[in-house]
Amino acid sequence: MSKDDDNGRKNKNPQNKNPQNKNPWGNNDNKASKKGRNNPWGSSPSGGNGGGRGNEPQDLDELIKNAQEGLRDILPNNMNGGLAVILLILAMIVLWLASGFHIINPGQYGVIQRFGAWERTQTDEGLGYHFPAPIEQITKVNVTQQRSMSIGYTENRPSRRSGMIISKTGVQDESLMLTADRNIVDLEMTIQWDIKSAEDFLFQIKDQENTIKKVSESAIREVVGQTEMFPIITTGRVLIESTVKEIIQANLDEYNSGVNIKQVIIQKAEVHPDVQRAFQDVQSANQDAENTENIARAYREEILPVARGQATKLLQEAQAYKQSQIAKATGDAERFKSIHRAYLKGKDVTKERLYIETMEDVLGNAEKIIIDSKSGGQGVVPYLPLNQLSSKK
Repeated sequence: MSKDDDNGRKNKNPQNKNPQNKNPWGNNDNKASKKGRNNPWGSSPSGGNGGGRGNEPQDLDELIKNAQEGLRDILPNNMNGGLAVILLILAMIVLWLASGFHIINPGQYGVIQRFGAWERTQTDEGLGYHFPAPIEQITKVNVTQQRSMSIGYTENRPSRRSGMIISKTGVQDESLMLTADRNIVDLEMTIQWDIKSAEDFLFQIKDQENTIKKVSESAIREVVGQTEMFPIITTGRVLIESTVKEIIQANLDEYNSGVNIKQVIIQKAEVHPDVQRAFQDVQSANQDAENTENIARAYREEILPVARGQATKLLQEAQAYKQSQIAKATGDAERFKSIHRAYLKGKDVTKERLYIETMEDVLGNAEKIIIDSKSGGQGVVPYLPLNQLSSKK
């Protein structure tokens, strides 16, 4: 737009009668002053005040010239254009420096980078300052927010208008896992985590949530692959959760991820429908085997005490027989020694006594007939067995 067109439009506007209008920026209400020089950025060909936002951008010299002319109109007459430019530059510097103030809300950390490199982290909430861009920039990270991620399923969140209950959709590529006993388990888990180091979370790992998810899936499959099916779907969930949590945290700490795993929760652990019947057959066989084992164990517990008692009895009887035989042998030896000593003292008497004792033992159980050759008869002496007569009575 030429200056003549601008002056013509100004003259047609009855509101532009005050030549003392000193608005340096101008506006779209047809209040521009003479020759349109009160707008320091110059007017665009479309009549706006966008400072080069029109169809034909102005060069830097023209913008500075327009700004000088606009400031000259609003400044006192004794202030030259050079001072006006200085003031303008100072004002722009002040506004640029003021843009470095920021506020850290409760639960947030402010990570400040200087020329792209980490400089410091503001952990105190409230007002803070950093050099404006492009020198420094700040990224605010909520470190107290408890975040969660699902593995094996996705949540279908309805719109606010529908008011429907949140439903879940299984993701079989994530949920189906192979156990130690070569069964397939359908497992759904939730990982709850927060941030313990804002700078590590931002700079040490890329695509943070995807990295955490991949590490979590790897840890879960490692633990499930070393555990049998039955504990996973029944009483072993707490141990599995704690083991998975420890492995995930150790791996993320090795990456210096700045992530803190709060809790691992098993939402669902079931046998896959395709192997449900086979698993039931296996469980029935295991139950039968366990019952048979229990019966055998009860029988063992019943006969073992009896066998132990009999073994103890035989051992004690053997010990008693041993002691009796030793005692008897010892007594016989002592008896023989005493007889030998007596024999040495009186051999004839001892021989006669031994003979009599031996004959007594031999003839004690024999049928006896006594013949006396000195008698006048046949020499047979009647024998009356008094001991037999007394026993018959």
